[in-house]
Amino acid sequence: MNFRISQLIQACHTATAPTSPLFRRRGGDKAVLFLFLLFPLSLPAQEILNLQQCREMALEYNKEMAASAKQTESAHYTAKSYLGNFFPNFTAGGTGIYSTIDGSLGIPGGNLPTFLPHATGQFLPNGGYAYFPGIDLNYKTGTIYMGGIQVEQPLYMGGKIRAAYKMSLLDKEMAHMNETLTATEVILKTDQAYALVVKAQEMKKVADKYNAVLTELMKNVESAHRHGLKPQNDVLKVRVKLNESELGIRKAENALRLATMNLCHYIGKPLATDIRISGDFPEIEQDIRMQVSDITARPEYGILNKQVSIAQQQVKLNRSELLPKVGIKGSYDYIHGFELNGQDLFDKGSFSVFLNVSVPLFHFGERSNKIRAAKAKLEQSRLEQENMNEQMLLELTQAANNLDEARLESELSDRSLQQAEENMRVSKSQYEVGLETLSDHLEAQVLWQQAYETRVDAHFRLYLNYITYLKAAGTLYDKCCK
Repeated sequence: MNFRISQLIQACHTATAPTSPLFRRRGGDKAVLFLFLLFPLSLPAQEILNLQQCREMALEYNKEMAASAKQTESAHYTAKSYLGNFFPNFTAGGTGIYSTIDGSLGIPGGNLPTFLPHATGQFLPNGGYAYFPGIDLNYKTGTIYMGGIQVEQPLYMGGKIRAAYKMSLLDKEMAHMNETLTATEVILKTDQAYALVVKAQEMKKVADKYNAVLTELMKNVESAHRHGLKPQNDVLKVRVKLNESELGIRKAENALRLATMNLCHYIGKPLATDIRISGDFPEIEQDIRMQVSDITARPEYGILNKQVSIAQQQVKLNRSELLPKVGIKGSYDYIHGFELNGQDLFDKGSFSVFLNVSVPLFHFGERSNKIRAAKAKLEQSRLEQENMNEQMLLELTQAANNLDEARLESELSDRSLQQAEENMRVSKSQYEVGLETLSDHLEAQVLWQQAYETRVDAHFRLYLNYITYLKAAGTLYDKCCK
């Protein structure tokens, strides 16, 4: 039997009522336990995730990470493919021919004169004869088949094979670095989304606390108004502020819902998944030593270096087209067929060895211009590397400055909140004894709310600037994933 939740709750209320026979026999608690065992409910469990879990889920789900992993895998197998060029290449082949071509060749026999050498160095007939029986050859093509195994080994290709293999290794290393770079960007976006949820939760707490303060004040002012101690105008002033606080709560709830959906998007959950995060803002190193001169730990720096190295190997690869090439080839072949006078002319195998030397002479500038183009590409890569390195240094300096300012702003916001809380406490005491007007007391509460929101926003931006600095310094991936 399947009950709706409302029906089961109603059944529980009925079973635990004082007039229920079940209540009188076993007691209300036993009746409720009996019903829940009889009709189990499957309520969706709310997930509680921490930052590390969100990072792991994002790295597993992200499509860019999957594409980077496939790129690394492709580069790995490409390097293995180029490595095979250093070793011999074995090939097996075979050919079959059938032809109806046939024919014969005949030379008649007879007596042929004989010759002897003369003292003059010439051959002169000696009057004798030798009998020549003649030749009668009948040939038929029929079926001919052949097969063999060949082995080819390059001895010197002008450095082409070595340069291509080094390029494949560099591409493999660059793919690994690109995978790290993608993971760093995914972690940065996930941390930003996680911190945004924390901020939305804190803003919701601020709105609830402010609403609670105004609600308490509203009760006091209404009670004073009923006893003739406060005018109606004070009640209206508090009511206006209370309405504003309710609107603030609704905005905070919507912001929290939107931030949670954004986090679900990054970690691969359906947007409507009901999740909660644990804890406050992630801890920030207090004794971190900021530096603005070393960018060698960034994956982008390594990728640029590999691109320059690849351009250097490309120059060597093109230069190999102007150098001699030497290779050796060996083969074992078997051929069968071609009938001659009813017997097969070919019916055995043979070994062969070939040495090939190729020396380029003149190609109308085609290959030399390729070298010039590769050198120009190398200089372009070096210039781009210098430009990007300067930009990364500027980015690191800006991130360090933003982190330093955010840290000071966070400390000032903590002080401001403490001062605003003390101001609100003093204002409340003075208002209760009639030494302060309601407008001043409401203003003190607004200042406290603003200081609280400023503190939450400052802590949020402090963490964002912290992870941004770690990414600019190239240490975000190591701190988060190792």
